[in-house]
Amino acid sequence: MGKPSSGTKNHPVVSREEWLSARTKFLAKEKEFTHLRDELSRQRRALPWVKVDKQYVFEGPKGKETLADLFEKRSQLVVYHFMFGPDWSEGCPHCSFWADNFNPIGVHLNHRDVTFVAISRAPLNKIDAFKKRMGWQFKWLSSGKTDFNYDYGVSFTPEQLEKGPVLYNYSRKEMGDAQDREGLSVFYKDADGTLFHTYSSYERGIDLVNTAYNYLDLVPKGRDEESLEFTQAWVRHHDKYED
Repeated sequence: MGKPSSGTKNHPVVSREEWLSARTKFLAKEKEFTHLRDELSRQRRALPWVKVDKQYVFEGPKGKETLADLFEKRSQLVVYHFMFGPDWSEGCPHCSFWADNFNPIGVHLNHRDVTFVAISRAPLNKIDAFKKRMGWQFKWLSSGKTDFNYDYGVSFTPEQLEKGPVLYNYSRKEMGDAQDREGLSVFYKDADGTLFHTYSSYERGIDLVNTAYNYLDLVPKGRDEESLEFTQAWVRHHDKYED
């Protein structure tokens, strides 16, 4: 997990009064950031939409379900693109790190006209077995028999990978042999049933939906990943940590 931070070494330790002064000054920056984030969210919601003309049929708990079905009785749908390839024995540990945050939010999102699901290319039997192992209850479907993952920029064919950089997170990137990546997409259903794709985010863009990372950003050591071989090298499935 890398070397631990040095704690109080080389870090100023001051009186309560000095701490309060510094904290109050920093609060002004936090408030500025909050207002900027509110404005960014407003601009995000104002982005143009794309009509979804393609029919997607997923395999889920209720059998075959279309993209429109996934909304249930709501007008907004959030899809987490979970990395779980058809030939994998288990889901990605990093996506699992995100998914450990999903169970409690569904009921709250539902009461704001939002439905949440996860979608992967793995067959449903593998998804269900892994979901049971991890103790998750959120809805998770298989897109293995559709172009959904490819159309929304999180999966790539061997032929695409062989040709060189593929389009991911709105730019061309070398993926090696990685056929699946992480992401999040948002859809809207109009009163007449017309579907629209409104937003997609990838890589660091999905940090906001990882509660654990938001907590780590508050503590003295932060994410403490700088000395690791790669970001999140410390992450394991929650049933695989040594302790």
